[in-house]
Amino acid sequence: MSFILTFLGKGGTGRTTVAIAAAKQYASQGKRVLLTTQDPGPVFEMLLGKPVGAEPQTVEPNLNAVQFQTAALLEKSWEQVKQLEAEYVRTPFFKNVYGQELGVLPGLESALSLNAIREYDASGDYDVIIVDGPGDQTTLRMLGMPEVLSWYIRRFRQVFADSDLGRTLSPFIQPISSAVLTVNWSGDNFAEPTQQVNNQLDEGKNAVADPRRVAAYLVTTSDETAIATARYLWGSAQQVGLTVGGVLLNQPSLSMKTATIEEQFAPLPIQSIPFRSGEHWQPLMSALPSFTEAEQAPQPITIDLAQQQVKLFLPGFDKKQVKLTQYGPEVTIEAGDQRRNIFLPSELRGKPVKGAKFQGSSLIISF
Repeated sequence: MSFILTFLGKGGTGRTTVAIAAAKQYASQGKRVLLTTQDPGPVFEMLLGKPVGAEPQTVEPNLNAVQFQTAALLEKSWEQVKQLEAEYVRTPFFKNVYGQELGVLPGLESALSLNAIREYDASGDYDVIIVDGPGDQTTLRMLGMPEVLSWYIRRFRQVFADSDLGRTLSPFIQPISSAVLTVNWSGDNFAEPTQQVNNQLDEGKNAVADPRRVAAYLVTTSDETAIATARYLWGSAQQVGLTVGGVLLNQPSLSMKTATIEEQFAPLPIQSIPFRSGEHWQPLMSALPSFTEAEQAPQPITIDLAQQQVKLFLPGFDKKQVKLTQYGPEVTIEAGDQRRNIFLPSELRGKPVKGAKFQGSSLIISF
């Protein structure tokens, strides 16, 4: 398993430069590093000073880099879909559709990139994977995708099973599936074809929720709009369960006191980093923090069964921006442009919400 690290912040704050410096720093420590980018343009290669392709290639000792090219990822993933179809379905109907023909639909970039990161992580070839993404809500939606997809599968599967149509078709699913598919389902008629997907989604959710596996750092300048954007992304990261370990202050302005910025991001540690000059990366590399300390940062969610409380850390938002609703065994939290469904533990499942209060930067829900 790899440690996956990404950076969030407004465009132009130096996220890509910091990502490259972090990759170089880890590689200099003897770690096997994969530096990935979702930027198809030339800027990444210009900053790195090396050509980068659609497959990982060595750019310096211990450091490989890859540029995610969506069309190539789509072609590869489509072939995997066809292999699964051939495994389960007696008469595959996708076999005459070729990946080279497919266009890229909006949103596919994130899904394909996340799957590529998952495969590189599972390969065991890398100790650290640095993700140089857009650094905004797109990156957060990508990392939050396992939880969202898991909710869709869980919710709609149950809705169908409980519906009149589901109850009507249930007696026929077993014989029909046995006739059409190459597998013999037993027990839960919906489990067999989705089990592999569910396992991968669970692994993804667990990884994002564990700061020892996945972490983000905010990158900002002393510009007010950059700070406001970083604070917003900080709160949004909590909504996908992603731990933000600290703040990297790029090119700090003498006109803004560091104490003022510290107030904006408390209790996160703030590290000032120097401007990179030419090809001299070492000063920037040396100024970077120990990213593994992210596990000491406030966790996005904590559950206190003794107090029957769920606490969500939502910095950057106030109570007017947060909406709480409860449907069945789940609680839905809306904050900003993000929505999170919290599947409650068995001890709290089915209990109504008795109250909720916004204290400090946390939403505390009592059952």
